[in-house]
Amino acid sequence: MARTFIIDTDTGSDDAVALIMALKWPDVEVKAITTVSGNVGLEQATSNALYTAELCGSSAPVYKGASTPLTRRHEDAQWFHGQDGLGDQGYPPPTRKPESQHGVDAIIETAKAYPGSVLVTLGPLTNVALAVSRAPEIIPLISRCVVMGGAANCVGNVTPAAEYNIWVDPEAAHIVFSSGLPIEMVGWELCRGDANLRHNDIETIRGFNTTLGHFAIDCNSVAMQANYKQSAEIGIALPDPVTMAVALDPTVVSRGSKHYVAIEHKSDLTRGMTVVDELGVTGEPLNDHSWGDLRKREPNATVVWSIDIPRWKQMLFQCLSG
Repeated sequence: MARTFIIDTDTGSDDAVALIMALKWPDVEVKAITTVSGNVGLEQATSNALYTAELCGSSAPVYKGASTPLTRRHEDAQWFHGQDGLGDQGYPPPTRKPESQHGVDAIIETAKAYPGSVLVTLGPLTNVALAVSRAPEIIPLISRCVVMGGAANCVGNVTPAAEYNIWVDPEAAHIVFSSGLPIEMVGWELCRGDANLRHNDIETIRGFNTTLGHFAIDCNSVAMQANYKQSAEIGIALPDPVTMAVALDPTVVSRGSKHYVAIEHKSDLTRGMTVVDELGVTGEPLNDHSWGDLRKREPNATVVWSIDIPRWKQMLFQCLSG
């Protein structure tokens, strides 16, 4: 029996590869792709999502969502993904148009129509925050909410404290992490180190000689250079496809655990920080004299600490080889 996915995306180059994985996975039906401003503006993110779906031969509906964060101005990541979000390769516009329904309404209606759906978020959490605020009754209908976002007790990628997706709209992230959704947090650090696509991985994908394989590498050409400039890492970092791998096959997670995760949305210094209470040291004191005796905060997320890197790359190859 096919699993239903709802994918929310700010379709940059790594989002596009994640979409390919979901659209090509054998037991998954993508019932809705909703777009949000993030890596690029809303119109470009929507165009990129439609183009990627067309490359996959998919008719999955695409819905435009929020064009700005809840309370802040939009800060794009075109320096990382290219002006068009897809490495400035000159791809033609898609032939299909987005649906007329708003993305937030699409999330709500799809969740209600397909109880047990998996919600995968690849961008800022604006659409999801609006959906759960408007229709909290969908929260128990979502079986998993797999979030590409945050940095679990490690350095961020847009500030020393924060990962881009959470930093762009921390108010939305605060709402989502406080909502009761069954969150699985896949931090950006999981795409680093050996999880990068190295030269031999890129050559393997090129060797498939498929349209999707060449697209996956070409659209990440600008991101590959930006990855080295930002992190001094050689290769293509793919946080969204790593997240999609977790959504498609949870056994790719080699270590995960449940914790309380707070989102900093008030401080300028640590805006967007995902504060993971790994040791359970936060909470309310049970008396007036000691912070050593606390009423612990209940976990609100499963934090993914590590993945099976060879398995994740095998999954990517599987999706790009056919």
